[in-house]
Amino acid sequence: MTKKTTKRNSWASNAIETLQAGNAAVINPKGNSMQPKVKSGATVTVSPLEDDEPNPGDVVLVKVGGRVYLHLVKAVRGRGSDEQYQIANNKGRINGWVSRSAVYGIATHIDNRNRKK
Repeated sequence: MTKKTTKRNSWASNAIETLQAGNAAVINPKGNSMQPKVKSGATVTVSPLEDDEPNPGDVVLVKVGGRVYLHLVKAVRGRGSDEQYQIANNKGRINGWVSRSAVYGIATHIDNRNRKK
């Protein structure tokens, strides 16, 4: 499968490739939609999900509606291979429901002190 990179998700392309290879990645997302949990420019370590399933409150690197976000899992529905995750920012905006295959990784460390401008 060929991975298509667009301007909208280019900020995370290297991290996505690293996660898909089974390794942790470090990103510095920009924007205010996840404050105060993730400040703009924070250093965030994202790890592959492996056998774990995201839970409400987890911060995940995810593709929703063709765009890549570092956003929250707000809710989970279904079981097993039918499980889906509701993705939202930290300001209350719901992005939508996605399957596990749309979740690239989970934030394992967020450093808001070491922000890149």
